Amino acid sequence: MSTHVLRDDRAPVALSMSTHAKRRGLLQVRRGGGLAGVLALTGLVAGCPSFHAEGLRDEAPSARGAGVDNARFLKVDGVDLRVLDEGPRGAPVVTLLHGFGSSLETWRGVAPRLAETYRVVSLDLKGFGLSGRPGPDDGDGSLGDYGPEAQARLVAHVLDQLGVKETAVVAHSWGSSVALAFAVAAKNRVTRLALLGAWIYDEQLPPFFRWAKAGGMGELLFSLYYKERPDERMARAFYDPERLEEAYVEEVLEMLDRPGTVAAALAAVRGQDYVALAQRYPEVKQPTLLLWGREDRVAPVAFGERLARDLAHARLIVYPRCGHFPQVEARTAVLDDLVAFLAGRDGGPR
Repeated sequence: MSTHVLRDDRAPVALSMSTHAKRRGLLQVRRGGGLAGVLALTGLVAGCPSFHAEGLRDEAPSARGAGVDNARFLKVDGVDLRVLDEGPRGAPVVTLLHGFGSSLETWRGVAPRLAETYRVVSLDLKGFGLSGRPGPDDGDGSLGDYGPEAQARLVAHVLDQLGVKETAVVAHSWGSSVALAFAVAAKNRVTRLALLGAWIYDEQLPPFFRWAKAGGMGELLFSLYYKERPDERMARAFYDPERLEEAYVEEVLEMLDRPGTVAAALAAVRGQDYVALAQRYPEVKQPTLLLWGREDRVAPVAFGERLARDLAHARLIVYPRCGHFPQVEARTAVLDDLVAFLAGRDGGPR
């Protein structure tokens, strides 16, 4: 493993915070009276039909539209997944996986550059973006599994439908756990991995997520707090909050209003069982590039150093003055490093 701290050659991004201020008043959430109040309400929420009526539910694609030009929906294992397939056919394939609570739009500053050389497949993972949010009652029960292994199977089957036999995978945050699960399960299909601010260890789970894994408690916590001030929570993931693009915030706010979003997020949290998956990380033999913000408070760089030790052929690059979204805050450097890595011009993992 070698760690590189790169120069800061980021271009400034202008941002107006007016929309955040306007929407903030709409995002206030009732607050309970301490832990005793939370525990008292847990049983009520667990049995309350209002949460479950807005629980996991799958809209028809026509009810939500594809959002991005050229995006389309594929029916994969009973789930409608939004997929964007760009770049020259016949070129090597790069698959982009977003993080928790996000969508394929997180790659808007990355995908066009990659698509100049590669066939780039990006998608909304199950439960996020404009993809479906099915529950266990919508099929044989497996549709309610939102864990990384289940998501990785869907990614593999998307690629099957697109006729893609092998791919490099670039993933952000929680999407990195899906990428690693894919690499472990389909070793011959994944050529290279690039992981940005990876969320892949049990120790990274905050108390809120741990409490949410308990039946009833999770429904309570997510119904009360998941939609609370998402703009402020997103801004805390940045070293420089002004780098948070207003268009992206608006897209996240719109996604939060989609039926089933809160229940899908809870299901994804309950699927974050990283203990067993992390034991298999040493099986990943593909060249891997780890890209990390030095000031990442969501996934501190110590986890990047740990992952570099756990993987057989990993290289870690750390960007100064950068938080959890290096593809935004250090976009130019990230793109240069990604392009070199995907082309094999980076000197290889050390």
